[in-house]
Amino acid sequence: MNADAMRGLFLSLALCAASFAHAEGFAGLGDEARGFAEPQPGHRLVFPRDHGAHPQFRIEWWYLTANLKDESGKSYGAQWTLFRHARAPQDGEGWDSPQAFVAHAAVTTDTLHLFAETRARGGVGQAGVEAAPFRAFIDNWSFSATESNLSGASIAAVAPRFRYTLALAADEPLALHGEAGFSRKSESGQASYYYSQPFFRVDGALAIDAAERKVTGRAWMDHEWSSRPLAADQKGWDWFSLHLDGGAALMLFRLRSDKTLPFVSGSFISADGAARALARDDIFLEPLEQSLVSGRLLPIRWRVRVASLRLDIEAKPLNSQSFMGTGLGYFEGPIAVFGSHRGEGYLEMTGY
Repeated sequence: MNADAMRGLFLSLALCAASFAHAEGFAGLGDEARGFAEPQPGHRLVFPRDHGAHPQFRIEWWYLTANLKDESGKSYGAQWTLFRHARAPQDGEGWDSPQAFVAHAAVTTDTLHLFAETRARGGVGQAGVEAAPFRAFIDNWSFSATESNLSGASIAAVAPRFRYTLALAADEPLALHGEAGFSRKSESGQASYYYSQPFFRVDGALAIDAAERKVTGRAWMDHEWSSRPLAADQKGWDWFSLHLDGGAALMLFRLRSDKTLPFVSGSFISADGAARALARDDIFLEPLEQSLVSGRLLPIRWRVRVASLRLDIEAKPLNSQSFMGTGLGYFEGPIAVFGSHRGEGYLEMTGY
């Protein structure tokens, strides 16, 4: 999405995969959400309050992706995602809480893509999100921060074949997407509230099959919430988060429809943290190569152009098999970009 995540991911979540099997839009995100709150233009996001959960909205996620290198220069990707799904618009306490949580973690190399999924009920201490100080957790996976811009953060996940503990720091402010955080997703009014911290510097440790190595790099965090962010005909999305050499960052997504042209949006974030929305006709996303990934044909190499930035690049995955075989499967993996600009980032693709 992650996402977008959109990062994030709009993965609502492999929470209730069976009930989503016949839903409209990807993962039921085009379903009616009667009784839940809807994002409104002009609403002002306030921090640290909005780092926390928004139970009056149906779906929400906190999404982090990291491009890392070890001391030998070998590249890795790391993902940490917590999804919240409300089964009813009225909140409750304890076992009466309608909140359900699912989390995904992954580690990627050029030859391996390892992932894990865990689920928990809300209201009973197994999972939750607190705003000030920020803390998101599910079982022994955690993401916490001390500053309003989410600096002073740490993130950790443990799975059967991998684990990581990463320290995150950022001097730049949060980036609000769309119209001051109101991110449109269709011509018919669907939207989310969406912001990022795209400037994390990372220092930590990562282990695969018990072999631990020190890693450093850059990370991108998304937080997004809505109740019905997709139109019923929108079947999935392609989402890019890019760290460009020189310090700037770029977020782009396209939502694919089976009836109309894709809905395209994005933000350019300068090295000092200033964010601006990109016009739809400024963005061009073109798949260049497809490959069979986990039994489905996916576009794994892309051309990305943004006319106003004089940006014309290609994006290629570190590992073309970076598929999350979770309850609702999707592609999520680190990418390198080259051409008029160079850099690295993450690509997420859903609904294929």
